[in-house]
Amino acid sequence: MYKPIWSKAKKQLKGYICESLKDRIDFHIINYRKAHDQLGRAVITVDKKEVLNMCTITSDIALIRKEWDIRRNQNIEYDVYNQNQNYEIGVQAHNLIKAEGIFAQYDFFDSLEQYFNSSIEKSLTSTDMVVKILSLIDRRIGKRTLEKLNESIKSESDIIKYFYQLRCNAEGLNLSIG
Repeated sequence: MYKPIWSKAKKQLKGYICESLKDRIDFHIINYRKAHDQLGRAVITVDKKEVLNMCTITSDIALIRKEWDIRRNQNIEYDVYNQNQNYEIGVQAHNLIKAEGIFAQYDFFDSLEQYFNSSIEKSLTSTDMVVKILSLIDRRIGKRTLEKLNESIKSESDIIKYFYQLRCNAEGLNLSIG
């Protein structure tokens, strides 16, 4: 798991935000020292309001429920000794909850690492929602690229549409994803 020095990573991340959103978007890491793993939440705020909350506890609960749903739907009994099967079901469940927009703090850090180590073109086409969100608010994306993305954004999740619309409005583009 990517565990950067948050102050350094935040500074780098804020450096990528486009000028029109620089003062409106912020990122926060909230750690719970008394939690068993000392993890907490990663939060993206817009105008000081939480827009995306990536809570480890919420994610872990959703992950366990999704694993049991998979087992129930496929009639798979839990076997503590079948580590390969348990791992595969865990990976499948994790991918499903991420597709639903449920992220843990460690997912945010993993996405951050992917974003920092990829080109902006690759980030824009990423299947990771957080990476795509970060790329939509990136200063390296111009108005023409935003216009080209208008049709493809219509099939994306609501949170990606929100950040796309936020960026378009901030840039003065009248693009509707209706």
